[in-house]
Parts: sequence; structure tokens; C-alpha cells
Amino acid sequence: MGLPRFGRPKNDGESSSNLFVANCGPAVGLSDDDIASVFCKFGEIKGVYAADESGTRVIVAFVEEGSAQAALKELHGRPCPQLGGRSFHIRYSVLQPTPQDQANDLVPVSITAADVRIPGLYLVHDFISAKEEEELLQAVDCRPWNNLSKRRVQHYGYEFRYDIRNVNTRHCLGELPPFVLPILERISSCPAFKNVQNIVLDQLTVNEYPPGVGLSPHIDTHSAFEDLIFSLSLSGPCIMEFRQYENGDWLPRVASSADAKIENPEDHTSFIRRAIYLPPRSLLLLSGEARYAWHHYIPHHKIDKVNDRVIRRASRRVSFTFRKVRAGLCKCEFPQYCDFQR
Repeated sequence: MGLPRFGRPKNDGESSSNLFVANCGPAVGLSDDDIASVFCKFGEIKGVYAADESGTRVIVAFVEEGSAQAALKELHGRPCPQLGGRSFHIRYSVLQPTPQDQANDLVPVSITAADVRIPGLYLVHDFISAKEEEELLQAVDCRPWNNLSKRRVQHYGYEFRYDIRNVNTRHCLGELPPFVLPILERISSCPAFKNVQNIVLDQLTVNEYPPGVGLSPHIDTHSAFEDLIFSLSLSGPCIMEFRQYENGDWLPRVASSADAKIENPEDHTSFIRRAIYLPPRSLLLLSGEARYAWHHYIPHHKIDKVNDRVIRRASRRVSFTFRKVRAGLCKCEFPQYCDFQR
């Protein structure tokens, strides 16, 4: 994920919550922490960023515009005793949208699965209580984690192999842990789901995502797992995006006027995008078309825009993903997306 880009306001006199600060930065011996320690007295800071490659100019981004106004008034052109008497040249700066940001703005974020309009997608809010959430987090935190490049995972039942995107069905890790049995019972009796009464979920992956870490677009391997995939969100919220690709190895699909059709100039692919907000303690079900024919993806953001709301991701998000390991061949109705039938 690249750093945010800033520029001059379009109109003279326009204020902002971001400040361009010259004569300031690592090239003159001032670290980001040094700079933040001075500016934070004016209000909460979102971050200190390099304004360019010189090392002598930074962007100080505040949460509130009034904080930036107060800092500019107090520090512009005046010696700063806390930073060696150095004087700063300060002006307002505005965040410049990147092409990806502009694409994100085209995609409305749905609150309910029905609004996403993907067959087989279900979302149940408050599937567990806050107390149950706390108990589940305590249970996994007492067990060892495996470290990936940007997140930590735990596997139960069968280990998911990220190198081959599949499981070794001949190597069972044992039964699913006792602390998830009440969740499995509730899933099997939930009236919001169809055809779940007789399913025996035997694979669990627990993922811990730090703020800003997401998940790359993917379809869970058809030959690895059966139809129903359940994902329980704990601790922090996120946006999950769904993509259906229109060229390459994927069957073309006609987009409706409500869809965002994105052209990617890097690899000449295009895809339809839809998104849903996953609050803590919600349970998502991918089945049918949603499971087999749409990539799902968690954007690598620290802040999510849910329509008119700005939601900051928590210190971490933990997901419990329950699946049934496939014993036979995949005979789904989406061969163009199927690793076995293709």
C-alpha cells in the first residue's frame, strides 16, 4: 500500500486538516516521532509523511481541521524550542485521490447481503454476543500462532497450504477445538441459512489482521472445499469486496448500471466490483455463485469508507473461517472458475 499523496489546495485561502511543513524532516535531523511530539499538542494526528524525496519537507495530517489551523497559527515562521529552535514554513495541503481511491468511490458499500445482489451470499449481524467474542479471542490467544508475511494464522482440522492453495486430506490435525462447538451448533440451526442442517464442518482457519492488512482477491479452491464457507468476524470491522473478472481465463459477464466496471491498465483486465461491510460479531456465508464464481478480497486500508461514514479499523481483526474439506471431485455449475473442471 503506497503512501498518501498531497498537493496544494485548488483555491487560495482554502484550509485543510493537513499541513505541508518545510525545513523539517530526517535530512535535518528530525524524526517522525520528533515532529509528532510537537504537533500532537494541537490535536490528534493521523500520520507524518514525507512530502517528497528531499527529506526536508513533511506532511502532518491531523484528524480535525481545527487542529491544523491552530498548529499553523502557532508554528508558522516561528522558532520551535522543542526542535532546536528551527523555524518552519507551513501551508495547508490536501489529499490527492489516487486512481485506486477514485475506483473505490465508484463502489457503494452495502450493509446487507441482499443489497450486494450476489446469489448465495448471506450476512447475519450479531451472530454472537460481545462476551462470546471475548471468550473466542482469549481461546485463540492462548494457542500458538503461525506467522505469515503480514498476518498470523492458526489451522484446525486440516492445515491449509498457501503454497498450493489446498489441503492434504491424508494429514488430519484432529477434531475442531471445543471452544467453537457452540458456534457450529448455532450455524446448523440458523434460519437464515439453507441446507446447513446436515453439514459437518471440519476445517477452521483463524486469521489475525493488523490494521491496514487485508487479503488479496481469490476464490477458495474448488477442489479443496465443499460449497458452504462461513466467516465469523471478531474484534475489528472491515469491508469485503467481491470481483468477477471479464477476460483472461474468466467467462465474460455483462455488468448492470449499478456495478462498477474497472479497467486495470497494468494487466488489461476488467472486472465487476461489489462490496459489503462486515461489522464485528457478524457471520458471512459464501455459497453457490458467491462461493464459486466471485473473488473475495479485503482492501489493505486502515480506514474504510462506508457510504458517508469513515470507519477506522481496530487494533486488529480476527476471522474464523469454517469449511468442509472436499472428499470427491468438484462438480459445480461454474466450470470456468473451477480448478478441476478447467
